[in-house]
Amino acid sequence: MSRLVLLVDDEADVRAIAQLGLEIGAGWRVLIATSGQEAIELAALHQPDVILLDWMMPGMDGRETVRQLKNNIDTQKIPVILMTAKVQQSDQGRFEGLDVAAFFAKPFRPLKLADQIREALGWEE
Repeated sequence: MSRLVLLVDDEADVRAIAQLGLEIGAGWRVLIATSGQEAIELAALHQPDVILLDWMMPGMDGRETVRQLKNNIDTQKIPVILMTAKVQQSDQGRFEGLDVAAFFAKPFRPLKLADQIREALGWEE
């Protein structure tokens, strides 16, 4: 089954690597957003199966993007997976209370990314 993934990251190299891994490795379709505001608009319009969201972005960060996605009736049921380079014990308190399906550490292995998503969301394929 082909999935639609909304990938949100302000770094072009991260977007390119993740997109290749998901398209080539899993045959999934990937939408790209470079900001939180763009992610909110694309999510409402395209209803992706999952949103991969960078935690640290200029302007609207991951926390605010998740808050707005979950407060919008059109996007609140779309699972969100946060991607961050900061997943140390001391940082974990910053993520409490967020309605997200999982946290993925950066850097990630692009050809393993689809499997990580499947496992986090319980997708059988």
